[in-house]
Amino acid sequence: MAEIIDVTDANFEQEVLQSDTPIIIDFWAEWCAPCRAIAPIVKELAGTYDGKVKIVKMNIDENPATPGKYGVRAIPTVLAFKDGAVVEQITGARPKSAFEEMAAKLV
Repeated sequence: MAEIIDVTDANFEQEVLQSDTPIIIDFWAEWCAPCRAIAPIVKELAGTYDGKVKIVKMNIDENPATPGKYGVRAIPTVLAFKDGAVVEQITGARPKSAFEEMAAKLV
């Protein structure tokens, strides 16, 4: 199973913006029930797309700068990055198919 990397404000540029691999980033918080609801879906995507799409998570309580920069106003928010730019966004708990479609578009 692929590892989900925790990114921070400090390493966001290196891990996400400079990545040669497309990225899906899950903005979440411990207290967020919908975030916990989609966590197994995000983990499954990491395994399915291992080596093709890098899956990362960012705790918005510990890293406020990056979510603010990308207009994250509600969580969970999941952004897809390709070549350092946002190409798609999902906000809220959605069906597994929505996240699978997002990942499939990146490969």
